[in-house]
Formats: sequence, structure tokens, C-alpha cells
Amino acid sequence: MPIDRYYALGRSGLRVSPLALGTMTFGTNGLYGSWGSTEEVSRAIFDRYLAAGGNFFDTADFYTQGTSEAMLGKFVAEAGVRDRVVLTTKFSNNVEFGNPNAGGNGRKSMMRAVEASLRRLRTDYIDLYLLHTWDRITPAEEVMRTFDDLVRAGKIRYAGLSDVPGWYAGRAQTYAEAHALTPLINLQLQYSLIERNIEPEFVPLAQTLGLGITAWSPLGMGLLSGKYRPGEGGGTGEGRLTQKASGPTVGLFTEHNWRVVAALEEVAQEVGRSMAQVALNWAATQPGLASVIIGASKVSQLDDNLASLDFELPTKLRQRLNEVSARTPPFPYPMFTDAYQSRILNAGSSVGDKPAGYAPPVWMEKPSIGG
Repeated sequence: MPIDRYYALGRSGLRVSPLALGTMTFGTNGLYGSWGSTEEVSRAIFDRYLAAGGNFFDTADFYTQGTSEAMLGKFVAEAGVRDRVVLTTKFSNNVEFGNPNAGGNGRKSMMRAVEASLRRLRTDYIDLYLLHTWDRITPAEEVMRTFDDLVRAGKIRYAGLSDVPGWYAGRAQTYAEAHALTPLINLQLQYSLIERNIEPEFVPLAQTLGLGITAWSPLGMGLLSGKYRPGEGGGTGEGRLTQKASGPTVGLFTEHNWRVVAALEEVAQEVGRSMAQVALNWAATQPGLASVIIGASKVSQLDDNLASLDFELPTKLRQRLNEVSARTPPFPYPMFTDAYQSRILNAGSSVGDKPAGYAPPVWMEKPSIGG
């Protein structure tokens, strides 16, 4: 699965690379400034990804206080590749202290945010525009109406959601379908060997409603890269996980995760690949996944990530990773196992699915949902 073999994102005609380049590290004035990249390094990373055949770039207005968007827009303009690349950016986080409408998911905030992003990205349209995080307030109907207006105005081409509850995504997509509005084509969610909670709810939701999933943090905030080891206080290693952290980086040094890391290291040794490459390969080839977002603060790190698609994990080794990283599904999913469902369907009679040949074939190498 080379990076320049493109797949349709969700139920759309937008073709994207199986590895997207995340640009949260473009700039040194963000949440993790000491791990950010200067403009020179960021440009080298951009050039390397583009030369490899990648076309899918991910940023947000909040990344490095707008520097990420500004750098990415400059690089695209100077390279003259606007029509070739797919630019994704996001809105939600407040960018102006004391102004409640400078953040959130409401129409006023979204309209302000999209204009600011267009200026920084030096473009007159955004390929994929995402709600960054659910604000717990704005109705899905308001979000979908505004997305539709932005598409009709030519400001954006496609829309999606990031980090929202499953019911909210379902409500939004169903509302759009019922009112002939622009449908969503993307869900951006955290997913990795140590974070598989999206599997019971979001993956079937995406497959049913035509949403391609893009995975952020496929290396588990760096834990799956191999640079951390168990130690006093949870773990040791050079990186943000051993510094004072907050949000999704809290609580990663657990016994379960260390078992995953140990198994990943053994599998990586068996296939002669780096731990990061194996972790990315596993995520990129999981059901429902359209693209995996990789990030890098130096070119050598990007090169290692790009090589994650150059091999196929043997079935037994994949199963080993599946088993060690598995989590007990939350209620009510244990009730949907074959054993439990047999009480509902069989009841002394023969009930089952129709033969595989009943449904007409889909003449595609890979479903449009990317999984």
C-alpha cells in the first residue's frame, strides 16, 4: 500500500493518501513548543512528504497559534501545488481571550474561523473543513446548515467532524441527509494500539453513514515509538510524556499499555522494522480507517514513518497485536456477540445470514469508506 495509492475519503470522490501529514509541529510557539519545528525544518518535512507522493495535509487554526496554517499555506503557494494537495483544517478552540464567540462550534465562530484560516493558508477554498471538538452546546443542525452554506459559497469543498460523541455524529449526518444538505465525509478520531475505544461504536457508524475515519496519534502520543520504558513513577524516556502533561497524555503509563509496548517491540524485531513502523502499519490497515495522520519534527522521523506501508504484517503477528491490545467492550456491546445473539435469533429454528453471493458484488479494490 504505497503512499501514492489514493483512496476515496468516505462516501465522496475526494482521493487522499493513506498517510496524512499532520502539521501540529510546524512552528515552535504551540502547546509543545520545544518539540515543534522551525520553518526551515518544517519546509524540508513538507517537501519530503510531497516528493514521496503524499497529498493529504492536516492542520488547525489552533496549532502553534496559527503559525502551522501560515507555514503550510506559504509552502503550498511557493511549491505551486494547490490543486494537487488536499488541505484540511479545523475550528473550535478559542483564539481570543475574553471573546466567547471566538471559539466553539456556533455559526458566528465558524464563519470567523474559516475566513481567518483562508487568509493564513493563502487560498480561496479549504478542501476539508472539520469541527475540531464538540462544545456540548451548539446543535448539530446549526453546524450542518453552516457547513452547507460554506460549501455553497465556495469557501470549503467537504466537511467532517473531529472528537465528537457517536450520537452527535449520527444526528448530524442523518439531519444532512434528511434535508439535502452537504453530507459529512470524515471523522477524525484518536486511534492506536493503545487506544481502540472507537471500534465498537464509531467504526460501524462510519461504515454505515459513509464517513472515512482519519486517525490522530496512531503512535499513542509517542508511547508506541519505543522511546519510553517502564520506570519509577510510571515511565522513563526523553519526551513530552515524562514532562508535566495534561489532556490525552495523562495516564498512558499503565500495565496494559506496557504489555502492548513489549509485544510491539517483539513483533517489530521479528519483521525487522521499527516499532513506529509496525504500529502505523497496524493502524493504517484496520477496518474503517481511510488515512492515518503522521507527524514529525525532523525529516529522518518522517522517512521512518513513510516506510510503514512498505510491508505486510503476517497474520499471526497481527493477531498477536490484536489480542494484547484488546479491551473489554463497554455495555451494551457484550450483548451483541454471536453467543448472546443466538438466544434471540435461533430459538430452536435455523436462522442466519443469506449466502455471500446474494448481495451484488462491489467492483472496487477497497470500499470507498477506506476500510
